[in-house]
Amino acid sequence: MKRTGTDNPKLKNLIDNLKKSGSSGSVLLFKRLAYDLERSTRARRIVNISRLNRNTKEGEVIVVPGKVLGDGILDHSLKIYAFSYSEGALASIKKAKAEALEMEDILKENIKGKKIRIIG
Repeated sequence: MKRTGTDNPKLKNLIDNLKKSGSSGSVLLFKRLAYDLERSTRARRIVNISRLNRNTKEGEVIVVPGKVLGDGILDHSLKIYAFSYSEGALASIKKAKAEALEMEDILKENIKGKKIRIIG
């Protein structure tokens, strides 16, 4: 039998919630994030801290539909939503006084989808 989709119950639940929020409301960002998280493991996004540092500015809100890795140095404050973080990434984010938030938190906040960048 061919395997389709993820076996991770946390990821399945997140994708379902993003789809529901995206179709019921006017926030297209949630539909896009659900689509990106549904992709195969090999196609899912992996972003290093150095890339976040190069491509962002102070105070931006960033979404990574995948994993953030700790290679590099972050020298400014950000608000980062991601599905998972490596230990090195969490240490770099904490050192830069940035916020590392779980992807589920984006649904709890009153986000309209504006001024948010998807990196990866």
